[in-house]
Amino acid sequence: MSIDLPVIRGRGASWNPRNRFERLHVDLDPVEVDASPQTVLLRDRTKSILAHNDAPDVGFDVGINPYRGCGHGCAYCYARPTHEYLGLSAGLDFETRILVKEEAPELLAKALSARSWNPQVVALSGNTDAYQPVERKLGLTRRCLEVLADFRNPVQVVTKSHLVTRDLDLLAQMAAHQAAAVLVSVTSLRPEVQRAMEPRAATPARRLDAIRELGEAGVPVGVMVAPVVPGLTDDELPSILEAAAEAGASHASYVLLRLPHGVKELFDVWLAQHFPERRDKVLNRVRAMRGGKLYDARYEVRGSGEGPWAEHLRSLFRVTTARLGLDRPPRLSADGFRVPASARGPQIDLFAAAELP
Repeated sequence: MSIDLPVIRGRGASWNPRNRFERLHVDLDPVEVDASPQTVLLRDRTKSILAHNDAPDVGFDVGINPYRGCGHGCAYCYARPTHEYLGLSAGLDFETRILVKEEAPELLAKALSARSWNPQVVALSGNTDAYQPVERKLGLTRRCLEVLADFRNPVQVVTKSHLVTRDLDLLAQMAAHQAAAVLVSVTSLRPEVQRAMEPRAATPARRLDAIRELGEAGVPVGVMVAPVVPGLTDDELPSILEAAAEAGASHASYVLLRLPHGVKELFDVWLAQHFPERRDKVLNRVRAMRGGKLYDARYEVRGSGEGPWAEHLRSLFRVTTARLGLDRPPRLSADGFRVPASARGPQIDLFAAAELP
């Protein structure tokens, strides 16, 4: 793919790279690509909502993803290749073809009511952001959170959206039972970098405001510096942690840039479009932390890398978090779990105004 593709305003990708599972692919000329592709919502008629995870480096065993695909359009998103399982592309399709699990709250209530359910922490946004732009209209994540609150089942939310503060009432209610915590993802404090890298996500200032509001409401909140982009944002690690601590964060984590499958090519083109002077430095630094490759899928290194540069990053993170007191992760508890006596209300038609195909 040529790196001369034009930037599409408000989008992280500029085209649809080949789906690795499909035999046929059509390459459009740049002039044929819609200059402003619109987001299309599609019904996801899944019959289960809890996704079970066995990867040792993820940090949770069960997750909920009300949406598949993400309108934030982050150029680096490691979840992009999951759209290929749907016959779509990891590129523009991922951020413009959003599948919506309209029955997620009802499916969640059914799963939590089952005798086989072992009460435990559920991750909300384990793959794509549950507070992505379409959530403002549909409110699907809030309805899932209402179910979790009714059951007092603990939840760990990860998001880069200020919209999470809309649900402070539910999160604070659950936090009173040690059943809620939030990680706010911050990638850069420089608006020009953030806008280019995450075109439809909240600004750095809004994310820090979210940390502040969550903390003031009594909700345990931390910062996730993710991804750290070597040669572009890694020098910001201490300043991001300092800003988060000042805003009220109690704990922190970080994840090194991950470029699985087609994300490698997408991110390479993105660098050439937005930071051509940094392109070689970033890619060479990534290779230096990935054994000469742009990606290493091994669990023990995919989120942190290896080698001198990776060790420097780990040491910098440990020293800074210790200095700032960002080493106090909350302990969530399922001791308050209950199965509510009352049934959930009638299902709301989320798509009355969406006209989904």
